[in-house]
Amino acid sequence: MTVVLVHGNPESAAIWTALVDELAKAGVTDTVRLSPPGFGAPLPDHFAADVTGYRDWLIAELELLGRPVHLVGHDWGGAHVLNVAMVRPDLLHSWASDAIGLYDPGYVWHDLAQRWQTDGTGEADVGTLVGAPLERKTQQMVSLGFDRPTAEHIAHAQNADMGRALLGLYRSARQPAMADLGRALPDAAARPGLALVASEDHYVGSVALRRRSAARARARVELLEGCGHWWMAEDPARGADALTRFWASIRD
Repeated sequence: MTVVLVHGNPESAAIWTALVDELAKAGVTDTVRLSPPGFGAPLPDHFAADVTGYRDWLIAELELLGRPVHLVGHDWGGAHVLNVAMVRPDLLHSWASDAIGLYDPGYVWHDLAQRWQTDGTGEADVGTLVGAPLERKTQQMVSLGFDRPTAEHIAHAQNADMGRALLGLYRSARQPAMADLGRALPDAAARPGLALVASEDHYVGSVALRRRSAARARARVELLEGCGHWWMAEDPARGADALTRFWASIRD
């Protein structure tokens, strides 16, 4: 069983370290972490840093693996996972996402995302984010629940490439773009799906909204009560337990 993990913004693949350790304790050792271009990986000049570009990037990466996988995504990584599940279920054994609420017709982007989607304001905000001293960026990630080595890794990834990728991705996702993509959520039911719903995650829509989107995708819902956006740092053992129980329930 190969598990592929895809992270979001403004992160690097280091966010998964504690979760990978917990999965290993449960006997899941075949894990692959993929870093989207600009988010802990170089951003090629020709790369289309938009919703479709990242979907196509993930499809290409999965095709290179040459076998169906259990695909898990967080934040924008969770959106990329769903975009693949809706169009290329042949690449998957299953999918899991904590960002399914982005596809609900009632989803409204959070305030920071709306700033990034605004010309001028977004450039200024992103310049402050990626231009901050490394120690300040590290402390910010520590405050979100990551241990210092993980926080330092993420801070190093918050560079000019990330700034360009961030602006392109969020601006391509101005509503109604995500709601339009969400019309295909029922297609994601072609493979078993899991909606990880952290109750205190206020970036991806209300719990009710996420449950509604999960129902449209016929996905199982796992409520991570009391956890916020970075649940994999707050309670990696609970996240690993939710995932392994989900995978164990899938019949070949």
